Amino acid sequence: MPSVVVFDVNETLSDLGPIASRFADVGAPEHLAKLWFASLLRDGFAITAAGGTERFAALGSGVLPGILAGVTLDRDLDAAIEHIMAGFRDLPLHPDVVAGVTALHDAGFRLVTLTNGSTEISENLFARAGIRDRFEKLLSVEDVGTWKPGRAAYEYAARKCDTDRKLMLLVAVHPWDIDGAARAGMATAWLNRNNAQYPPHFRAPTYIIGQLPDLAKALAA
Repeated sequence: MPSVVVFDVNETLSDLGPIASRFADVGAPEHLAKLWFASLLRDGFAITAAGGTERFAALGSGVLPGILAGVTLDRDLDAAIEHIMAGFRDLPLHPDVVAGVTALHDAGFRLVTLTNGSTEISENLFARAGIRDRFEKLLSVEDVGTWKPGRAAYEYAARKCDTDRKLMLLVAVHPWDIDGAARAGMATAWLNRNNAQYPPHFRAPTYIIGQLPDLAKALAA
């Protein structure tokens, strides 16, 4: 039984849907939002694999000129990039998050986050929702210099929590994050809100849940 539940933040807890509206605001097709986020992650993974590091926000801004190339914008490029990136400060939580986090907290689990983004975004996200006090620590890979799914990111979380990785469980919507945590020795819970298929080339999750409150029930069982 894990004692520490570690949450991914982007897409797992935060709803990135409104970012698509930010693209529409500047005159770009909404579907480019998904391409942009995937490109951001790709570049972060590539830099980590090469032994380097870069901040999430810098990569987010850096890939946008290529994503927006050929699009007729309603403002200059720099203003469009600023408008899209500003959307991260106002993202909402998914509807199931408050109940799920509260159930785990009330069941006695230690709750922390481990994000490829910044702790500032996490702080603002949870403060607006009134659940900041549920989390013991808000951790970011920016403080270790290795993006998830690099092993060092999960080892860093274990050190900060002063616990063994075998007593930690990572919750994420991203199979690549589940795989990385599993290879680092953690238990895992894949949050599958959209009834997707889990890629067979990744290590299988310990738990599969459709909504976050289901995790507290699964752990209790």
